[in-house]
Amino acid sequence: MSEAQKFEQANVHYADQFTKGDLALPPARKVAVVICMDARIDPAKALGLSEGDAHVIRNAGGRASDALRSVIISQRLLGTREIVVVHHTDCGMLTFSDEQLRGIVKKETGHSVDHFAFLPFSDLEGSVKEDVEFLKNSPLVLDVPVSGYVYDVKTGKVKKVA
Repeated sequence: MSEAQKFEQANVHYADQFTKGDLALPPARKVAVVICMDARIDPAKALGLSEGDAHVIRNAGGRASDALRSVIISQRLLGTREIVVVHHTDCGMLTFSDEQLRGIVKKETGHSVDHFAFLPFSDLEGSVKEDVEFLKNSPLVLDVPVSGYVYDVKTGKVKKVA
């Protein structure tokens, strides 16, 4: 059975017990969380979120510039008034450079992705601070509280760094 088929099967059980169909479209806690897509992180459990509480925007590395489109929509159309950036320990984004990944893609596909910025980083706390500053300084983002954390994949704890 494929993973997609397993998802379908699990969804039958989920839908049978689903009771949250009346949640409002805007997030109740008026917050957007920009966080890495790493499978070891469950943002709802780690941050105490329930369905309907927050917009959780996930991408490789939890990078703010990659999430900007979603942040704009979240703020301008759905009323979020706070942003939390979360990067994490043992992140894959610490393991490569743009040049390395561009070379891998070119070698494996024959296609150039020189126009892609994969947004890796070499300083974990620095990347959080950089993303917080990016959001605070963007003319496209409302002037709202923006904070940044590092999530430890070994302990489940978050540490505020910005």
